[in-house]
Amino acid sequence: MSTRAEPEAVEPVQTEERALDLAYDVLQARCPSRYALEHVTGRWGTLIMLSLRDGPVRFNELRRRVDGISEKMLSQGLQALERDGFVARDVLSTMPPRVEYQLTELGRGTSDQLKALAVFLETRMPEVKAAQAEYDRGEDGAA
Repeated sequence: MSTRAEPEAVEPVQTEERALDLAYDVLQARCPSRYALEHVTGRWGTLIMLSLRDGPVRFNELRRRVDGISEKMLSQGLQALERDGFVARDVLSTMPPRVEYQLTELGRGTSDQLKALAVFLETRMPEVKAAQAEYDRGEDGAA
């Protein structure tokens, strides 16, 4: 009797994990994860996700929080994020009916990553501004 583990017991899990690795590669043009990434990291998607971090919000309050967003862009952004499973739209049975938006569990995890990136960038803005100034000085001399 052998005490060695049978390869078949481990192989299905490894094969499934490998299949998932191959199925989604954001660098590949036809990868569906590109659309979700675009929705989350696009100009408005990130700001919407960050604005929903404090809990359920009504549309107009969300529009006030995301300074500069149009009603159309907010509506489109919310629809895309809802379709991808990052945002939940709740219609409350009041008179008149109220609609609130909130992050799903997937949305909360994603917004944590976005928040970390936003904080990182905010703390590094002096370096960004210096790099921009350096670049702009080089552009002036190249013309």
